[in-house]
Amino acid sequence: MLSNSDPTSAVVGFGVGLSLIVAIGAQNAFVLRQGLTRSHVLPIVLVCAVSDAILILAGISGIGALLEHAPSLITFIRIVGAVFLLSYAVFAAKRAFRPQTLAPDQHGNGSRLAAVTMALALTWLNPHVYLDTVVLMGSIANGRGEIGRWWVAAGAITASVLWFSGLGYGARLLTPLFAKPNAWRILDALIAVMMAVLGISLLTEL
Repeated sequence: MLSNSDPTSAVVGFGVGLSLIVAIGAQNAFVLRQGLTRSHVLPIVLVCAVSDAILILAGISGIGALLEHAPSLITFIRIVGAVFLLSYAVFAAKRAFRPQTLAPDQHGNGSRLAAVTMALALTWLNPHVYLDTVVLMGSIANGRGEIGRWWVAAGAITASVLWFSGLGYGARLLTPLFAKPNAWRILDALIAVMMAVLGISLLTEL
């Protein structure tokens, strides 16, 4: 019978990690849009994957337990994240109403610094990432034993790298669908609604 320290713990980490990041959210919507426009995809994928790795390792190292005893910090992040998401919703809504900015052949538009900053904000200003990736992943991993928890981390980090790489670089397969400005208008409208709903939900959870 396999013990918790066996590499099967990596499968557990992969499954849990994938289930936590696949859900539609602000970060995934941003990566998808960057992938569709083929704009700074590599740095965006790296930022998201490396950030996930840091958060996963933080949870496994015990920081998740500390966060459970720091509700004021989570509340602060929740407020800042809500303001940020609502602001992003406004910008997305403006893009939806400006078809001249939605041409699918405008690859590389926007600075790399702005794109990376946005990816960092969407990752680190999301309070759920601390509750899910740090606290939940940390508790699951630490229940697999001293060696097993690092296998869980390896599996979860692998899932993160594969997901963001697939989302960022696989998005270009949808290019024919987004050859028409109306498709971009619909996407940005959906992103605006999603960001607004997420932002409001963060405020209602206070």
